[in-house]
Amino acid sequence: MKRKVLAALLAASMVVSLTACGGGGAAQPAGDAGSAGTEAPAKEEVAGGSEAAEGSEEAAAGDYQLDQITMVVDGTLNANLDNGQKEFNDQWDAYVSEKLGHSIHLDIQQQDHSGYFDAVGRIFASGSYPDVILMPASMFSQYVNTGIFWDMTEAYDNADFQSRMLYPTVNDSVKRIGDGRMYGISPAYGNGCVTYIKKAWLDNVGIDISTVKTFDDYYKMLKAFHEEDPDGNGVKGDTYGVISSGYLKTEEAPYIMYLPEFWQDAYPAIYPNAEGVWVDGFQEQATKDALERIHQAYVDGVIDPVSLTAGTKDAREKWFSADQAGSAGTLSYWAGTWFQTLTENLEKNEVESEVVMLEPIEEVGAYINREAYVWGIIDDGDGDSSREQAIFDAFFETMLDGERGQLLWTYGAEDVHWSTKAEKFTTNADDPEKKKDYEYADGEFHLKQALNDPNTIWKKNYLEPALTICGMKDEYADYVQVGGLAKEGNEFFTAHMKDAPATPSSETLTEAEGTIKDAKDKLIASVVVDGVDVETAMQNYVAAVGPIVEQVLTELNSAE
Repeated sequence: MKRKVLAALLAASMVVSLTACGGGGAAQPAGDAGSAGTEAPAKEEVAGGSEAAEGSEEAAAGDYQLDQITMVVDGTLNANLDNGQKEFNDQWDAYVSEKLGHSIHLDIQQQDHSGYFDAVGRIFASGSYPDVILMPASMFSQYVNTGIFWDMTEAYDNADFQSRMLYPTVNDSVKRIGDGRMYGISPAYGNGCVTYIKKAWLDNVGIDISTVKTFDDYYKMLKAFHEEDPDGNGVKGDTYGVISSGYLKTEEAPYIMYLPEFWQDAYPAIYPNAEGVWVDGFQEQATKDALERIHQAYVDGVIDPVSLTAGTKDAREKWFSADQAGSAGTLSYWAGTWFQTLTENLEKNEVESEVVMLEPIEEVGAYINREAYVWGIIDDGDGDSSREQAIFDAFFETMLDGERGQLLWTYGAEDVHWSTKAEKFTTNADDPEKKKDYEYADGEFHLKQALNDPNTIWKKNYLEPALTICGMKDEYADYVQVGGLAKEGNEFFTAHMKDAPATPSSETLTEAEGTIKDAKDKLIASVVVDGVDVETAMQNYVAAVGPIVEQVLTELNSAE
């Protein structure tokens, strides 16, 4: 049955175009993925069965010597091909060789960030799998049902990094997806989006951010950004209130993160309600109300119409573009590091760069902390877990070792992305107003200039220091620095967040995920853009996928 589910899922992935979201960084195009590391299992059952679990107990990593680990990752690995990936990779190879006594090459197959869902589908459909792969929780929950992932429960429970665990509950959601077993690991908690507003635009339309308390206040601000002259170019009506990457991110939980003020208490996905009963939030009145709010914003011109189809990169680059005509004053995007990154991009484009974060309006209450991204190990299906355990030890035990391995995943390559050597450098040397000098003594940890932009200071590689589930060992504690706007952004988010509802895992949902997504996207476009009555549109949605959704809910609510 599981192989049938996988076949159905892969077939859907070839016809449904999906886009991902989250962290930043350019990435290698998906078409350059190349071959992956593990051939498709020939067995009817792969990971997830009792045979795999028994192999996990019987085998040890020492029984299997790796020479290469193939990993698939999106743009959240900031050390891309233009930004020191080779140096990061070389230092990882050398470090793991030193730790384990033999060389293991890390083959990084980095996919384009905005097309990640589609790229993963193509990789799996090719029949040549990687060794490890990164997935959003919503995507991982569907692939778990295919049985493709190795059961790493015992490996995780017995891992060395457990002694330095800071956030032990982060992986509870991974266990829940796996019905109590762990078929993946989240090395950091999820994070979420907050609403950023350009301070200069607020000043130009005479609005104090502290007065934006309700949706009516928020909407008046958006209308002012559209109807007045917030960018100060002398033209009214050539700007928008808000830009978003999709009115609803139907393929990635928590779905509503890019327009939280419009969605408010709606959660337009299958989720467990307050009584613990799984329901289809897309059919609830709160979703209908939200769609009508978004439609009105579309009619009034306060929401950039490209938001219907814009990717995350499209939305953020238009928001901080050098030409602010056609831009927007408001963008809901990821907290922490992105607060600093968005500000720096405004500076780089010589735009008024002060950005403020909007406290959640009354109708929202709190921003949503998403379920964390999950790394999975592909099970080769041979019933022997020694290879998979060896991958876990080499990859995850070093990623979270509290030493140089964790530094590599947190900040990148030494003397490339960061250093402790004495040095001086200057950013924006040719611009007296932006010029900034840096000087560090020998032994002082510091981040260096980004390779692809010497006027920008490098921030991180993959792991967010403030979000990582395991701390550093004492001798490396001084290396973990979270300061400036990134720290301010993290503190703001954690003070105003709530956890996202649980992600469902159902065989029928796995098979029909693309069909349900298509029906949602069609409804949203018909209501928001075409002005179709929301009740009529919802009837069309129910007619198209209602029986499928009911079957999913039956499976979820009947599960023990």
